[in-house]
Amino acid sequence: MSALKGPGAAETHDGSSLRIAIVHARWNDAIIQALVSGAKRTMKEAGVREENIVVQSVPGSYELPFAVESAYAASRFQAITPAASTAPGSGSGTIDLLSTTSPTATTSTTPETTSTSAPPNATTQPIASTAPFDAIIAIGVLIKGETMHFEYIADAVSHALMRVQMEKNVPVIFGLLTVLNEQQGFARAGLGEGEKKGHNHGEDWGRAAVELGVKRRGWAEGKFL
Repeated sequence: MSALKGPGAAETHDGSSLRIAIVHARWNDAIIQALVSGAKRTMKEAGVREENIVVQSVPGSYELPFAVESAYAASRFQAITPAASTAPGSGSGTIDLLSTTSPTATTSTTPETTSTSAPPNATTQPIASTAPFDAIIAIGVLIKGETMHFEYIADAVSHALMRVQMEKNVPVIFGLLTVLNEQQGFARAGLGEGEKKGHNHGEDWGRAAVELGVKRRGWAEGKFL
């Protein structure tokens, strides 16, 4: 008998015009990195360009709601001040969002208006989008311990992430694993051993981000996709 639990058949969407952020905690890093890689892999398979996937990190899962809301605000700032995209941390490299200051324009020109002569044989770097994020994936891993710490954080973060997406009208993909032991976490990142290798849930989150990003744009234009 086949299992009923699990996502249905994934829809196919073109993510080539999307800009998506991944905000992840650093606790339980081996599991986190596998989940982030899985999300990036399926987004790129859907056409999302590498330079339009922005990855930010924070110390732990409790910081995710603040970081997600702040990252979205930063992307909106970049949309009206394109030069801010040249600031450190605006690309796809992972940095600590809490240690950065607000984006500040560093030049009076933008990639769209600046014309320079590239030397022969120079490689042209793709220009990253400065549009507001179409979706944000929040990734964290909570492993049950001996105290109630696990329950308090899981509940607070879950409610706060929902509040961010409803108040800011941007899809926030829920990538918070709440597991009872390390083995459950490894299995849900596709890192289990033998027949219990499991499935990388990050792949599902990447697909969900693309789908919601595309549909959000359509709904904003009065279209049903």
